[in-house]
Amino acid sequence: MENKQIKDLNNGDHIKMKLLIFQVNKGVTNKGAPYLSLQLQDKTGVMDAKYWNVSEDEINKYKAGMICMITADVLSHNNQLQIRVSHIEMLDRNNEDLADFVRSSSIGKEELKYKINHAIDSIRNDTYQRLVKAVLLEYETDFYTYPAASKNHHNFVGGLATHVLGMVELGEFLCKQYPLLDHDLLISGILLHDIGKIVELSGPVIIEYTIEGKLLGHISIMQAKLYEIARRMNIDNEELTLLRHMILSHHGEYEYGSPVLPMVPEAEMLHLIDNIDAKMNTMEKAFERVEPGTFTPRIFAMENRSFYKAKNK
Repeated sequence: MENKQIKDLNNGDHIKMKLLIFQVNKGVTNKGAPYLSLQLQDKTGVMDAKYWNVSEDEINKYKAGMICMITADVLSHNNQLQIRVSHIEMLDRNNEDLADFVRSSSIGKEELKYKINHAIDSIRNDTYQRLVKAVLLEYETDFYTYPAASKNHHNFVGGLATHVLGMVELGEFLCKQYPLLDHDLLISGILLHDIGKIVELSGPVIIEYTIEGKLLGHISIMQAKLYEIARRMNIDNEELTLLRHMILSHHGEYEYGSPVLPMVPEAEMLHLIDNIDAKMNTMEKAFERVEPGTFTPRIFAMENRSFYKAKNK
């Protein structure tokens, strides 16, 4: 069954297929036997796996980023498909096409670029548009390949731009609904708010936090970068201050990492839109793995709730 992909797997399948190890953690059973908890992926999805009765020789052998031939059975555990591994054979990653193992955006790169550029062109305020263009020019290549997070939402190639585009489209609608909002400030804030993740995260394949990401975080990284670029452009006005505030406050609460709380309407709306788009993507991912008429596993990022997948979905 090597031609199968993760999206094709069903309860009861016996598989032998090439998969990338996305995550690996060691554990010990109640009886003291070692085992591995894995996340295995290809370009169609990710699935949890367990490798029971792993030998002492193998317990430290497998690392994230390896491509392996996995022999296993697929079973349903807590209404979610899981791979029960019986054998792992390591393969030479240089002989494999990495594109077969990396999840990517459902929106093509050229379409993402076209729509993001259209959003930039919609900004009429000269300061905002110049700053947005300068930042995106510096990070353009990575902006369209990086994920938006390490695991919770939009954690795939192109996830950052996909997340931003989804937020831009929500922002455009809400500006029409609520004339109080400054369109140019909101759209500019949306476009720039998460670009610090390009420094915070290691890349689109094996997503880990960098030293700068752990010590500084993407909010402070982006705010500092925006200020640096503005200084080079001799920009020092209220628009710059407001845009820096949008970045600093977009997590909405101190406990979630924002050093300041939203204090202009556009900053409050940016926080809400960010939350909507991230949570909807998190639920979409969770629903992919469960059958209609059952509940998802608990989602830590959403107050540890389980969500019911209606039978007609």
